[in-house]
Amino acid sequence: MPEPSSTADDIAALRAALAAAELARQEAEARATGAEAMVAHLKLLIAKLKHDRFGASSERSRKLIDQLELELGELVAAASEDAARAETAAGKDRSSAGATPRRQPARVPLPEHLPRERVVIPAPTACPCCGGKLSKLGEDITETLEVVPRQWRVIQTVRERFSCRSCETITQPPAPFHPIARGRAGPQLLAMILEAKFGQHLPLNRLSETYAREGIELSVSTIADWVGACTATLAPLTALIDAHVLAAGRLHGDDTTVPVLARGRTITGRVWTYVRDDRPFAGPAPPAAMFRYSRDRTGEHPQRHLAGYAGILQADAYAGFNELYAANRKPGSITEAACWAHGRRKLFKLAEVARAPLAAEAVRRIDAIFAAERAINGLPAEQRLAIRQAQIAPLVAELETWMREQRARMSRHAEVGKAMDYMLTRWDAFSRFLTDGRICLTNNAAERELRGVALGRKAWMFAGSDRGGERAAAMYSLVATAKLNDVDPRAWLADVLARIADHPASRLHELLPWHWKAARTTKTADAA
Repeated sequence: MPEPSSTADDIAALRAALAAAELARQEAEARATGAEAMVAHLKLLIAKLKHDRFGASSERSRKLIDQLELELGELVAAASEDAARAETAAGKDRSSAGATPRRQPARVPLPEHLPRERVVIPAPTACPCCGGKLSKLGEDITETLEVVPRQWRVIQTVRERFSCRSCETITQPPAPFHPIARGRAGPQLLAMILEAKFGQHLPLNRLSETYAREGIELSVSTIADWVGACTATLAPLTALIDAHVLAAGRLHGDDTTVPVLARGRTITGRVWTYVRDDRPFAGPAPPAAMFRYSRDRTGEHPQRHLAGYAGILQADAYAGFNELYAANRKPGSITEAACWAHGRRKLFKLAEVARAPLAAEAVRRIDAIFAAERAINGLPAEQRLAIRQAQIAPLVAELETWMREQRARMSRHAEVGKAMDYMLTRWDAFSRFLTDGRICLTNNAAERELRGVALGRKAWMFAGSDRGGERAAAMYSLVATAKLNDVDPRAWLADVLARIADHPASRLHELLPWHWKAARTTKTADAA
C-alpha cells in the first residue's frame, strides 16, 4: 500500500499537469479566436479589393491582394495548428464535453456536377445493448472532397480489314484523324500541355520532369514539336480572333517586356496586346484579345499591328502610338483615349512616398471621378454619356481648372508639376470619355491581359527565339480569349483539336470560344 505522502504528491502533480494543460488549451483557444477575427478581417479586405476596379486601391491592389492572401493562408494554418495542439494538450476530442469547439468556416456544398462514390460503413447486425434485431431508421451522409491521381492511357484504334468473297476487294475503314500528323498525342494531352505552358506559364522542361515522375517519358523536344504543330493547326482560329478584335470600334492597347534568348545573352523583346471588350458599355460583341510579339519597342510595330484599323485606341502616352493619331493616316486616323489610371499613378506615388499635399489633393479629386464612373459601368453607351455629361463633366472641369492654377505657381522642375503636366498636356485625350460613352476611364483591360505574361516571366525566364515569341503570342490570343468568355481553355482546346481538321472551313467560326460555349450550353439544356 503506497504511503499517504506519496499519494498526495501524485495527486498534486496530476492537478498541476491538468492545470497546465487547461491553461495551454485556453491560451491556444485565445490565439485561435484572435486569429479567426483577423482571418475574417482579411477576407473582407480581400473581397473589397477584388471588387474595386477603380479608386485609391487600384494602383497596388494586385500586389496587395497577393500579400493579403498569403497572410490569410498563414493565419488559417496557424489557427488550425493552435486548435489541434489545444485539443491534444487537454487530452480530449474536438467533440468532447467541456471543450470549447473551434469555430469552423462556413461550409459550402460540394460541386453538384462531381460524381459521387458511396462508401457504406458496416452497421452492427444486432443491438449492442440487448442483442435485439435492428430496423433501419435512416442514414447520415458526410461528403469529403477527394482527388483521383491523373490517369494515363493508350487508346488503341483498331481498323479491321475485310475481303470480299466475290470480287476479292479488300475493305478497311479510313485511318483515324490525329491532331498532329503522324503524332501519337491525343487532343486531351495536347490541350493539357498547351494550357499548362501558355495558361499557367510552366516551361516545357518542368512539364517533362512532372510527366517523368508519373512514369511517362516525354522529352522536351517531343513536347516542343507538339506545341509547334498545334500552333500551326490552330492558326485559322487565331486569324479569326484577330479579325474580330480589329473589327471593334474601340480597342485597349498595351505592351510589356519579355526576355529573348540571343547569342550568349538575352535581349528585351516586347509582347503587345490589343483587347476588344465592349462589356463596360453593354456592347453585344464578345470580348477577345489579340497578342503580337516584336524584338524591340519601336513605333513601327503598333503601326503594323493596326495598319487596317480606324477607331478608338485606349492606351498610355507611348510615343510610338503618335503616328496612329495622325489626321492624314490611311485608312483613317485613330482616336486617342488616354488612361486615367496612368495619370493618377504618377500623382499617387508622390502623395504616398513624398507626402506631397497637392498630389494628395489631386488624387482625391480624381478618385471622385472614379467613384462617379463606377456607378455607370455596364450601362449602354447612351446612358453612360448622358450621366457623364450631367455628373462627371463638372468634376473634370473643376479638376482641370484647379490643376492649371496650381501648376502656374510651381517651378517647372517640381515633381508634382511634372505629374500634372502628364495630364494637362494631353487633356483632350483625357477628357474624350465625356463625348463618347464607349470610352472607358482606364486601360485596365489591356493591363489585365498582360499580367499573366509578367508573372510568367519569372517561371520561364526567357523566350527561346523570335519565333518562340511569335508562337507564344498566337497561343496567348487563344487562351486569353477563352478566359475572357468564361470558357475553360483546356476543354475548349481539346475539343477544337479533335474536330478542326474535319470541320468545314466555311463554318470555322463555330469553333470560336463564344460560339463553342453557346453550342455546349444548348446541347446541355437539350439533354436535360
